[in-house]
Amino acid sequence: MIKKKLDIAAEIDHLYRYEYGKLVAVLTKTFGTNNMQLAEDVVQEAMLEALKQWTYKGVPDNSVGWIYQVAKYKAVNLVNREKHKRKYASEVVHHLQSEWTVEPALSHLFSDQEIADDQLRMIFTCCHPSISRDSQVALTLKTLCGFSIPEIAKAFVTTEGNINKRLVRARKMIRDADIPFEVPSGENLKNRLSSVLETLYLLFNEGYNASSGDHLIRFELCSEAIRLAEIISTNPHTNSSTDTYALLSLMSLNASRFRARMDKTDNMLDLEHQDRRLWDRSLIQKGLGYLSFATRNKEVSLYHILATISAHHCTAKTFGDTDWESILTLYDSLIQIDASPIIQLNRAVVRSKLTNPEQAIKEIDLISEIPALQSYLPYYTVKAELHFQNSEPKKAVLLLEYALSLAENQKVKLHILNKLEEYSKG
Repeated sequence: MIKKKLDIAAEIDHLYRYEYGKLVAVLTKTFGTNNMQLAEDVVQEAMLEALKQWTYKGVPDNSVGWIYQVAKYKAVNLVNREKHKRKYASEVVHHLQSEWTVEPALSHLFSDQEIADDQLRMIFTCCHPSISRDSQVALTLKTLCGFSIPEIAKAFVTTEGNINKRLVRARKMIRDADIPFEVPSGENLKNRLSSVLETLYLLFNEGYNASSGDHLIRFELCSEAIRLAEIISTNPHTNSSTDTYALLSLMSLNASRFRARMDKTDNMLDLEHQDRRLWDRSLIQKGLGYLSFATRNKEVSLYHILATISAHHCTAKTFGDTDWESILTLYDSLIQIDASPIIQLNRAVVRSKLTNPEQAIKEIDLISEIPALQSYLPYYTVKAELHFQNSEPKKAVLLLEYALSLAENQKVKLHILNKLEEYSKG
């Protein structure tokens, strides 16, 4: 029975999400990083072929196997057609040119272990230090996560043209610098891993608090960040860093609260008003397990401290049971690592739980002139909440009105409008 076109489109979308990055990684290893765009083109052609054939013949029982088979032989045909035109970095290409060796070569290339290893190599290629940070994130989303240019542009509140420019620059840098398709080793691995984890952290945060669009949470961004971090944590070449497990702990603990962040009418709920029965206890246990493993030695990073703060929130039975003293101590330690204005703003909020809103407002006023905060929406919503708690509703309303002018996410706008209505009543 032929599936409806809507079902077929959904199937293709699913394959993009879960198989696109695997195929691009394998073919990039095959063709070489200087032919990364070619690898993407081959996978894209395979997906289009699926859409074309499945529309008339129906989706095969093993749709993943079908896509892999088509991608394999499109790659073989391309290699044979352009063997005198193009320079390939991989010696595997030689085996794809012979009818005697092509099947064993393909079986090896597309084995589960090789696919996992190639994804890991691709992560480090996309996050090479010679590539700018914004281009690293865009390239990771495009090549490893199968995101379209419009999706990436929407996720990071920019134009499709800008994203396309970032991707072009990144691929050019990879070609010009002849960046190898490999996992670095020794001291170089430690430095490069730091860059990779920062990219995954940025990716998760954009999903956790979507800066634009109609949804508060971009679940696909968060799940991709966790999936890629898990690849790093399970590979014997990269699983020794406790930072990876600390980041996985942080992401798992924060993700455990997803279902409780919106009420039944799709309104945002802050931590105090969330129904804790909706928290995912299995994810909390997973996050705590990662944290226990991450703290097996004395190493402390930004991710260790943030994960421990999240653990305090996730293990408190009620909001009133939250151990604010310990959290404040953790923020004091965090400032020694990262004294960014956002960290200082969050610390002031914690401080208000232990003293009073007036004291917290004074602390925030000390950092109010920092340029990075001038367009940072939470700065105004946090300060508004503190002024309202301090019996200053008029100041709170003015701050929220400005916050509303900065908001681009529809759920955030609705949340601010609801708060404005509450504050206006005094």
